[in-house]
Amino acid sequence: MKKTIALIWLLSSMLMAATASANTSEFPHRGKFKNVPVMEMSALQAKFDSVAIVDVRSAYEFETLHIKGAVNIPLSSKDFGTRLKALSAKSGKQLVMYCNGGTCKKSYKAVEKAMAAGVTNVVAFDAGIYAWASTHPQHSVLLGQHPMQAGAFIDNKRFKSHMLTAKDFEANFGPRAQILDIRDRAQRDTQLFPFQEKRAQLDEMDRIKEIVAQAKRSNKTLLVYDKVGKQVRWFQYFLEREGVRNYYFMKGGSEGYYEAKLGKFLIKIPEKS
Repeated sequence: MKKTIALIWLLSSMLMAATASANTSEFPHRGKFKNVPVMEMSALQAKFDSVAIVDVRSAYEFETLHIKGAVNIPLSSKDFGTRLKALSAKSGKQLVMYCNGGTCKKSYKAVEKAMAAGVTNVVAFDAGIYAWASTHPQHSVLLGQHPMQAGAFIDNKRFKSHMLTAKDFEANFGPRAQILDIRDRAQRDTQLFPFQEKRAQLDEMDRIKEIVAQAKRSNKTLLVYDKVGKQVRWFQYFLEREGVRNYYFMKGGSEGYYEAKLGKFLIKIPEKS
């Protein structure tokens, strides 16, 4: 009897440890935001019609892909807390914040801001849009289309197939390539490739369409980079819709480039939570 109890205790401990390890790898920031309540995928699915879902990413990301029925209130909005309080009062529902996925901190920070503004019935859906869209395409909106068409979601494998290291990115330079910097103006400290690149931030769609169309007509490889390698994920949907096939992104964006080139000389400052 004692051996049976001991075995059950051992198996339970191993299962708990494995679960904790999985949560740590899938959601590395939960430990830093222990005061933030989270909602799991199954819970959001069950409560989908009885909660108010808030997308705290940029307008461009939201317009590309979002959860059906979600309201877009970017975390960077100056009136973020005020808008959340108004939504909470109007809907009378629990607010569910989400961003891109498990490695994104915005959903946690959004909950903290909401609480600071006096909104208490709020949680973070930290699995984010990537996980939701891949498992619930019927409740996702892609480029204005709902439900999502089969195969329209760009998974990690497909995304990474267009990703190059800084070294390989530079190896593709030449007359048959067009470099495009899509960083926001506030992110542009300097040009990485003077006299070789064109610049257009994501809200300058007329200019972007012109650059992309010209690259297509000239049969040039489009080499695109952003700040940290995340904005390009959403830009990929535009490229695919425009029928661009010959394109690549730079891993880690401009920050990844600096680190690859000057990493051993840079002093890394710990990131603030």
